[in-house]
This record gives sequence, structure tokens and C-alpha cells, in this order.
Amino acid sequence: MLNHVHSVTNLGRSGVADWLIQRVSAVVMAAYLIFITVFFLTHPNVDYTLWSTLFHHTTMRLFSLLCLLALLGHAWVGIWTILTDYLKYPIARGALQSLIILAFIACLAWGIQTLWSV
Repeated sequence: MLNHVHSVTNLGRSGVADWLIQRVSAVVMAAYLIFITVFFLTHPNVDYTLWSTLFHHTTMRLFSLLCLLALLGHAWVGIWTILTDYLKYPIARGALQSLIILAFIACLAWGIQTLWSV
């Protein structure tokens, strides 16, 4: 009989879903990096006014939020994989995953607050 690892803390419900989350999130983050790089190359003297104007556009705020969500999803799949592979004590793994989830929630809340307060 096969024993399958079941976890409520993995983001995808299968290895394929986790693989897809990693790839899609990487594409989103790469697109954001390319956009920001092009922005800085085409605007060599970025000041607060220009930066603020860029982030006053709802499209940029949504793109930044999408990138933040992609970053957190990408990081969670990687962290979950490492913790389940190398940390064999379920209580320790659960406690560490809980702390990381709380940190991710705090980062998401801070990112949302930052994006919509500009």
C-alpha cells in the first residue's frame, strides 16, 4: 500500500500544481523586473514626484500587488518543499510554517498598505 504525504500547508494540491505556481510566479516577477528596469533606464533622474506619479496609477498598483502575491506564492512553495524534505519533526515543522505564514501575512498587509497609501 502506498503512503501519500498529505499536508494542508502546501499551496498546490499536487506536485504539478506547485510546479505551475513556481513557473507562473517567476514569469510575473520577471515581467515586473523588466518593467522596473526599463523604467529606470528611460528615466535616469527619478525623483519622488515621478515615482509617486508612477504608483498613483491603479494599473501599477495592481501589477505591484500581483508581483507581491507571486513572490509570496513562489517563496511559500520553495519553503514548504525545503521544510517537508529536511525537517522531519511534525511539531517543529508546523510551528516554523506557522511563523513563516504569519510573516508572509504581515508582508502582504504591509505591501497593500504601502501601495494604496502612496
